[in-house]
Amino acid sequence: MSKTKAKAKADEEDEAPAGGKKKLIIIVLVVVLVAAAAWWFLLRTPADAKAEPKPGEVIALEPIQVNLADGHYLSIGIALQEVEGGHGADGSKALDAVIGLYSGRDVNELVKPEVREELKKELKKEIDHLYHHEVMDVYLTSFVTQ
Repeated sequence: MSKTKAKAKADEEDEAPAGGKKKLIIIVLVVVLVAAAAWWFLLRTPADAKAEPKPGEVIALEPIQVNLADGHYLSIGIALQEVEGGHGADGSKALDAVIGLYSGRDVNELVKPEVREELKKELKKEIDHLYHHEVMDVYLTSFVTQ
C-alpha cells in the first residue's frame, strides 16, 4: 500500500467518529428542543390563569326573612357578583346558604359590625364553593333585624 492510500484510509477512519459525534449532538439538541416545546405548550401556566377574574353581571335576589333566636327575625337581601362570562347564577343555592348560616342566631350578635362582616365572609366562601368560582363577591343589599 502506498503512503497516499494509507493516509486516505486513516483520514476516513478519523472522520467516521466525528460524523457519529455530530449525529449524537444533533439528536440531543432535537430531544432538548422537543422537551422545551412540550413544557412550553403543556406544562407552563398561562399568564391569563394568574389574572384576577373580571366582574360580570350583578344578580340582585329578593330579600328573605330568616328566623332568629328568641322569636326575632332577620330580613336579608343579597346580590351576587358573577365573573365575566358567568352562566346566570340561580339564586336558590345562595338563599339556601343564607338561611343555613343566619338561622337561629342571636339578634344581639348580628348587630355587631365585626360579626356581620365575619358572617359575610363565611357566606362568600360557601357561595364560591356552591357556584364553582363563578360568583366573585356577595353584597348585602338589605339587613333588617326585629
